[in-house]
Amino acid sequence: MPSFNYEEAFSRNIGWLTRHEQTQLRHKRVAIAGLGGVGGVHLLTFCRLGIGKFHLADFDTFALANCNRQAGATISSLGQGKLEVMTRQALDINPQLELKGFAKGVTADNLDDFLDGVDIYVDGLDFFAFQARQQLFAACAAKGIPAVTAAPLGMGVAVLNFLPGGMSFDDYFRLDDGTEAEKPLRFLMGLAPARLQMGYLVDPSAVDLVNHKGPSTIMACQLCAGVAATEVMKILLDRGSVRMAPKGYHFDAYRNKLALTSRPGGNRNPLQRLAIALAKRKLGI
Repeated sequence: MPSFNYEEAFSRNIGWLTRHEQTQLRHKRVAIAGLGGVGGVHLLTFCRLGIGKFHLADFDTFALANCNRQAGATISSLGQGKLEVMTRQALDINPQLELKGFAKGVTADNLDDFLDGVDIYVDGLDFFAFQARQQLFAACAAKGIPAVTAAPLGMGVAVLNFLPGGMSFDDYFRLDDGTEAEKPLRFLMGLAPARLQMGYLVDPSAVDLVNHKGPSTIMACQLCAGVAATEVMKILLDRGSVRMAPKGYHFDAYRNKLALTSRPGGNRNPLQRLAIALAKRKLGI
């Protein structure tokens, strides 16, 4: 077996990155909570970008229903822990990685440890994990850690960056302004104000926000990974402009459309409040 050499392994990044930038990425630490649909693809993409240090959290195991979109979901990995499988895949790309795993997921007890020494946080939590997500983003804001979310919607991706000194996750989404049943709707509407994905939903019965169910595609997860890695690279290297909340963007590959979104006040914006009210009436919430 050939010996591993970092410079050679990631030499094809040079040109789009300078050698100095590649070395910088080698010493950056990225935290990812959730290693399923987007989180697992995020990890492998970041590894191939040459990022060298990770804090990874996931308590779940792979199931057959994960096979349509999750990087670690294979017949041979069914029943195995997502953290274990994705750690193995990551080390198979770069055996020199510095990895710290959190097999119980992120909890109030280990939150500080999970974010200790982290340069950036990337959200890979299940769509409906609202409490954990709110705690994580609040902790990132308190610690001055940039946080990126790239959400898979239909066959596209919606992106929001929450950066130090900017609008916070809680102020943007206002998840606690409504009932518990409203949280999935508030989160979805905040992620994608342009709602590009809704025009081609062929079976609306598959979307059941109240019972925490919804359809997904591998195309969206792959797009998320590419976009998230680009945002992370720009933020970590301080290279190029980055849209930050309440500004974001939504690219939909099916419709071949890019929407640059801006919702001052987040979900308290009059347009958002109207859209949420109409959606609540339609869903009977």
